[in-house]
Order: sequence, then structure tokens, then C-alpha cells
Amino acid sequence: MVTTEVVDPDAAGTRVVDEQARRIGQHIRELRRDRSLTLVQLADRSGLSHSFLSQLERGHTRASMVSLDRIAGALGTSQVALLAAGDPQLREPDDPRPEVVRAHEGARSPFALGSARLLVHGGSHAFEPLEWIGANTDPGEHYEHHEDEFLTVVAGAVLLDLAGDVTRLGVGDSAYYRGGTPHRWCSADGERFHLIVVKQTPAPTGGAA
Repeated sequence: MVTTEVVDPDAAGTRVVDEQARRIGQHIRELRRDRSLTLVQLADRSGLSHSFLSQLERGHTRASMVSLDRIAGALGTSQVALLAAGDPQLREPDDPRPEVVRAHEGARSPFALGSARLLVHGGSHAFEPLEWIGANTDPGEHYEHHEDEFLTVVAGAVLLDLAGDVTRLGVGDSAYYRGGTPHRWCSADGERFHLIVVKQTPAPTGGAA
């Protein structure tokens, strides 16, 4: 479904890809240092290369959703929290005001033949809604996290793989699965699909998972 590392070919190791990439990289660096981890240790815990993480922290490359998931597990945070760090409209944790996200807003992350977009601004929320749009026929690697998750198909059709049990879902179909369930999805027919995915907010943790 996604590549492990997404590198902008124009970044060339010297230029920040964009402001979102810079903010996400800076946030990852701050979390790593807060946990007294070196880049080598984070690479070992996440299964990603030291050179990729170095480029990522400097904003010279983008991370796929799978990469963010691995880094989040190593740092004791969530994939969505890392993505949200790229949003310029960060909200205070105790801000009670209603929130509106316009179609052109929301932190984004690329994956093969598509992208994911956070449907809330960065900050603390009771749940984490994402929009996934793509056309990939390769399901890629499984995600696995402690939080429960729900998804519904808005357009197209997908093959949902839950711990090896593959189910075809069409428009209006949905699925709910418990935390700890390996999951991944891809287009069922090579056509574009559109999903809304909602994950439970993870419990705070003070160290690496």
C-alpha cells in the first residue's frame, strides 16, 4: 500500500521539501532527544535507515504513512500525531472551540498512487480521522497499533486484509477492528478508492514502545 521511505528526488539532501516536512522532521528530532535516543538507536528500533531518518529530521525528505507508523512505535507516540505536527494550525490541548477543516487544509502524507490527509488540525483530539485516496493494487506492509480503528468506503472498492483474512469492501461498507490487529488495504480493481479511517487516540506514554 505504501513504500517504507518516500524521498523527493528534488530534495537532493540539501533543500527542505516543504514546510510540512520541516515541521514533522523537527518534531521527530525533539521527541527522539526527549527520549535520549541517538539516530542510530531510533533506526534500530524503527527498522528504518540512519541516513533516511537524518534526512527526515532535517526536512529533506518526506515519510510515508508506514514510516511514520514505525517511527511512532519507536518513540511511543502515534502515526497521526507525527503527521499532525506538520499542520501549521496547531491547537492548544484544552481549546474547547469547534473545529472546521477546509478541503485544501489538513496535514498530508504521500503513499504509492495516493495520499492520506488528516481531517483535524494538529492538537489533542478524542479520535484521529484520516482521509485516504489512492489507486494502489499493492497492499504493502501491515500496520499494527494498540488503538481500535474504524474505516468506511466512500468511493471505489478495496481489499481489506485483517491479519490475513481478506475481505472486499465497496461503497457504504465499513469495518471495525481491535487494536493489535495487523491491517492493510489496496484497490480491489486498480481504480481509485476513497476511505475515511478513524483511529482511537492512543494513551499518553513517556517512553519508546
